[in-house]
Amino acid sequence: MRCQTCGDATSSEHNECPRCYTPLGQPAVTPGLPTYRVRGIGLAASVAVGATAVLYLVVALSPLIGMALARRAMANDDPDLLLGVVIINVLVALTMAVVYLTAAVLVIIWTWRARKNTDAFPGALPTLGAGWAIAGWLVPFANFVVPARVVASIARDSLWRRFTPTLVSLWWCSWLVFSIGERLSSRLDDRAYAKLPETPFNDAGYQAYVDHYRDSLLRNALPALGCAVAAVTLILLIHRISAAQEARIARAAPAWPTAPVWPAQAWPPAPVTSAGQPAPAAPAAVAPSAAVAPSAAVASPAAVAPSETPGAAPRS
Repeated sequence: MRCQTCGDATSSEHNECPRCYTPLGQPAVTPGLPTYRVRGIGLAASVAVGATAVLYLVVALSPLIGMALARRAMANDDPDLLLGVVIINVLVALTMAVVYLTAAVLVIIWTWRARKNTDAFPGALPTLGAGWAIAGWLVPFANFVVPARVVASIARDSLWRRFTPTLVSLWWCSWLVFSIGERLSSRLDDRAYAKLPETPFNDAGYQAYVDHYRDSLLRNALPALGCAVAAVTLILLIHRISAAQEARIARAAPAWPTAPVWPAQAWPPAPVTSAGQPAPAAPAAVAPSAAVAPSAAVASPAAVAPSETPGAAPRS
């Protein structure tokens, strides 16, 4: 007997498949429970996550532009160049915020669908309800733990693992480093920028801007690294989980038979006369109409003459 989920041979000595842990004799997907497509939304979420990481790296490296413009402003004694740094930072930050919110919505939708699919997988052991796939990101303090538990449960039930995959732990740790580190660095940058002279009038004032952007670049290093690692690991998780769930759902889908295709009938060729013209078709035999002798059609059984028995004298 083979497992209907992974196709491996199973034995009656075990209550479940040793590879995918599906209970013995159970289908890949429980009939009657809904399942959802996750490949398309997963691809969209992966693109948005990757774009967010790229834009954040641009934001984290933007102090390099600030240092260069601050030195040029000091050389030319032109404080207006410092305003260009602020404009660039605001434009990049606003773009990243829009892409970040888009990625967050797509990831939440993907997480909810993937979590709902595990309800239809025999042998799955989810730890939290599907509602926590959404609420876990929104509830304060719970968003430091719940999303990781939900994704870990999805990964175990989709990738046939007894324990949480290492990729989930690496993703969540790097995400916490990025999330907490980005908030701390932003606050420190705001406090340091507030101490700068509004309009520098000497080299010391311009040098203060150069030092500020150098320190900001160092503060952004750790969050930028955490963002890059979190984005790569999350994209890998989305790809692997989506592929595994889609394959399992497709394996359980019934292969409905197609409509029968009748072979083409070989009609006999029409006869041809000596002049090369097709002979006229013979008139079709006319079937006796049911309208003929309507009285006979509705005659009662008593009106029908009984059949004569061989050898018996006819009745008078």
